[in-house]
Amino acid sequence: MKIKETPLKDCYIIEPTVFEDGRGYFYEKFNEKKFEELTGMNGHFVQDNISKSAYGVLRGLHLQKGEHAQAKLVSCLEGKVWDVAVDLRPESPTFGQWYGVELTPGNRLQFYVPRGFAHGFSVLSETAVFAYKCDNFYSKESEGGVIWNDSELKIDWKLPLGDIILSEKDKVLPTFAERNF
Repeated sequence: MKIKETPLKDCYIIEPTVFEDGRGYFYEKFNEKKFEELTGMNGHFVQDNISKSAYGVLRGLHLQKGEHAQAKLVSCLEGKVWDVAVDLRPESPTFGQWYGVELTPGNRLQFYVPRGFAHGFSVLSETAVFAYKCDNFYSKESEGGVIWNDSELKIDWKLPLGDIILSEKDKVLPTFAERNF
């Protein structure tokens, strides 16, 4: 696997080495030992989640706070998504900055989002199946987030505004300035 640094401190793009022949392909999706060697980050995951969404769905920006904070390793198994992470760690040199990457089954990229980041994605294809590996268990009481259209962050979600579909919860998340994270 190849690890590519992003402009955000501790966020990485993971690109697998793919072996292809006339039968198809094979690749190692994740290797904890290699990940830790290459990044210095803990790669022990305890929960896998899958979501399926239609075109225009925007999920985020979400995070888990406190003792239930989560690092995530995300990928797209079907379709195409624009995946975004926002650094919410006040002590970080990239605090308040965001980075996005297109994830598809064809590019086979994975995006590592460490603890202390908000995360979200928008669906750019007719449907998308999205996978999350998490290093901590989900806790409803520890939910936090930032509104998707925060005027300070100015995230480009790669969708026309009229096509964006949000959950009721995501419509009322606080702004970045309100700092509930």
